[in-house]
Amino acid sequence: MYKIVRSYKKDWRKLRTIKTGLTLEQAQAHCSDPETSSTTCTGAVGKACTRRHGDWFDSYTSMDKVKRA
Repeated sequence: MYKIVRSYKKDWRKLRTIKTGLTLEQAQAHCSDPETSSTTCTGAVGKACTRRHGDWFDSYTSMDKVKRA
């Protein structure tokens, strides 16, 4: 399972979870959409996010728990 996280240029270390419980294919499809980055979005929602937060982009990461010995 994968989750989508949004990163903001003002603080790249601060991540906001956008979606969870996705397959790899769903996560890749989401991140391939031009509306998931401030540099390529053209819609009102993405433009508003850019005005509020500055540059941003969505990426995906695994939700699998790391096994510790």
